[in-house]
Amino acid sequence: MAKPAPKANPKKSVGRYVDPEARGRVTRRRPPGADHSPHWYGWLILDLLIFGVLVITLNYLQVLPGSTSAWYLALGLVSMFSGFYLATRYR
Repeated sequence: MAKPAPKANPKKSVGRYVDPEARGRVTRRRPPGADHSPHWYGWLILDLLIFGVLVITLNYLQVLPGSTSAWYLALGLVSMFSGFYLATRYR
């Protein structure tokens, strides 16, 4: 003879068929304007990228003081990479 199925307990907090709210697995909604970057953030990204390209270009044109230097190349690359890093965080 078949056993009757046990009734679901509404206060159940663990197991396979538990409501996500009961487990605390639901992410609360954030306000719509809470995840935007400040207005100056985009300008900072552009400034860093343009500055990096400009320093590298002027270094190879030998316009900067001290002739061509690996330090100018490093400064330009660090500036460009930091601009790309900030661009990945832009919202």
